[in-house]
Amino acid sequence: MPKNEQFEPPLPEIVGSSPAMQEVYRLVRLAAPKSAHVLLIGETGTGKEVIAKAVHKLSRRADGPFIRVNCGALHENLLESELFGHIKGAFTGAVENKTGRFEAAHGGTIFLDEINSTSPKLQVKLLRVLQEKEFERVGDSRTIRVDVRVIAATNASLEQAVEDGSFREDLYYRLNVIPITLPPLRERRDDIPLLAQFFVQRYGEVHKCPVPELTPMVLEALKAYDWPGNVRELENTLERLIVFADGGPITPDMLRFGRLRPVIRGPRSSGIPTDVPSLIHALVRVGLHAPRPDGVKLHKFLVDGVERELIEAVLRECNDNQVKAAERLGINRNTLHKKREEYRRAESGWRGEPAADAGANEPPASAAG
Repeated sequence: MPKNEQFEPPLPEIVGSSPAMQEVYRLVRLAAPKSAHVLLIGETGTGKEVIAKAVHKLSRRADGPFIRVNCGALHENLLESELFGHIKGAFTGAVENKTGRFEAAHGGTIFLDEINSTSPKLQVKLLRVLQEKEFERVGDSRTIRVDVRVIAATNASLEQAVEDGSFREDLYYRLNVIPITLPPLRERRDDIPLLAQFFVQRYGEVHKCPVPELTPMVLEALKAYDWPGNVRELENTLERLIVFADGGPITPDMLRFGRLRPVIRGPRSSGIPTDVPSLIHALVRVGLHAPRPDGVKLHKFLVDGVERELIEAVLRECNDNQVKAAERLGINRNTLHKKREEYRRAESGWRGEPAADAGANEPPASAAG
């Protein structure tokens, strides 16, 4: 793309001005008026459905239906019936005729998300629809013809799947007429402030809350995190911050100690941050500017924050079993119990609440975890 050529977002709900997103906008505007099939490639949460809707709304099919199907959410047999429909008695539970999603999308667009998860059997039927524009309902011999544009999406490499033999090569080439790759959020960090402001405004209106200012320190913290869940994770985080701020400001402490803690930890599935340097980097960048109690040295402030995140991550991994968590951390269980009490008192102080009896809801230190 020429250096001076700029493309505005094709729809108001698409946010970002980074070079990577400029290329996406260029391809959307190029693809939309055509009838060719589109393949969207990107990690989970990068906004593939939003881009698919943009292609549809800017196309000559905009007045027709936009039908979405998550191919990874259904078993093979259920997915076949969902896509192509079935007749009464075709299988156990088929108590009436059902119109499939392809038939419902006639004259419009069908969006096949997670196309990489489809079985070889289903891929044969999909290939026929793309080539011949016809199919039969499950259990029926009558052929149905449709006029449908297909936009498919994948969060895995279809080229690799073709090499592995798990995805048909001919289907891949039918789908991959106009490929559009959506960048992960960590590769477009300069878009994070724009996205954050967009979501704060949106969810302030949704939850009827005052829209707080996003300070430079908070934005720096958001930009420092790698966002493994991409735009979807950022959106979820900003909505929760709006709700929990309850009309007050979003402060670095809310991210740093975060009653929510999504901004400075790794994926929940592991229980322990997978990108420790990124975690520490985010903590330090926020901690350097975050207010701290009088007399508390910066070194202790930052080290305590890292320690707290580590302890709570291990406790989550151990299902809050303190005995197992202490063993895994290599510390005495009494030490673990004491640190958790300190964290609770610190949190009560942050909220401006009287310090609660920290051990009221804890088992005695000698009890089983």
